[in-house]
Formats: sequence, C-alpha cells, structure tokens
Amino acid sequence: MSKKKIAFICVHNSCRSQIAEALGRHLASDVFESYSAGTETKPQINQDAVRIMKELHGIDMEAEGQHSKLINDIPDPDIAISMGCNVGCPFIGRPFDDNWGIEDPTGKSDEKFKIVIEQIRNEALYFLKKLWKFIKALFLKDTLKTLNICNKRRFGISLSSGEKS
Repeated sequence: MSKKKIAFICVHNSCRSQIAEALGRHLASDVFESYSAGTETKPQINQDAVRIMKELHGIDMEAEGQHSKLINDIPDPDIAISMGCNVGCPFIGRPFDDNWGIEDPTGKSDEKFKIVIEQIRNEALYFLKKLWKFIKALFLKDTLKTLNICNKRRFGISLSSGEKS
C-alpha cells in the first residue's frame, strides 16, 4: 500500500501549516507524506515558528527545505486538512477532510507559539493514531479475505461463515 499524501493548508502557508508539515515528517514519515500549501505565499516561513520549532523539537524547517508554497506546487493530496479558517477557508479545488481550527500565533508571544505547536503536535498524533487504525483494519480485512480464499480451496470452508461450501 502506498503512503497517503496529507496536505496541511493555511492561506499564507507560512506558520501553522509549515509547523504541521514539519511535525508530520518527523512523527509519521513512515506512514504518510506531509505537504503544506496555501492560496497565497510569503517570502519566508514565519521566523518565530522556525526558531521555536528548532528550540522545542530540534527541527530546522528551513534547513529541511521548507518554504511557502501554493496549492498547485504540491502533489494532489489524498487528505486535506485546514489549519483553521477564522473568517473563511481558502478554496483548494476540493473539500477539506478536516479543520483543526487552530489559531494563528503570528505576531503573538513565544508562549502562544508553544501552545499552538503543541496543539498541532497533538492533532498530528491523533490523526496518525486514526490512520494506523484504518491501515490495520484494511490489512486485517485483506488477510481474512486471503485466508478465506485459501480455506475454501483447501477445505471447502469459509472463515466468515464457518460453513462448508
């Protein structure tokens, strides 16, 4: 099964969505591909976000190549998550799968940034947990299907019904 592409979306793609992309890559790169984008760009990622992510998690978003991107600059996502829209969400050509409703900390204190980073981290971990449950359920379903086929061929019985065919 190929990894799902997850897009974290904000209007400017300079703060919350960049944080989510970085945390997604560090927490779950073995499960999904993380991207971030916006409907507008900024010349650089929010420098407070860069500094505090480095301080809290040792993640240097700029050194890892992150930069402000438009939605057309990333692959089509399997899952699109809005970071929070306040007045209105940007149009990305498809509906959002989730809206995390996280306040933009731009221009606020370091403490507010730390709270927002922790909220994004918690949302990402919760999302990862839900995705793992989904993947395990698919795996178990495929495994049972395969076992049923083998049992029908070998013994003429099905695991799902327990009856001989």
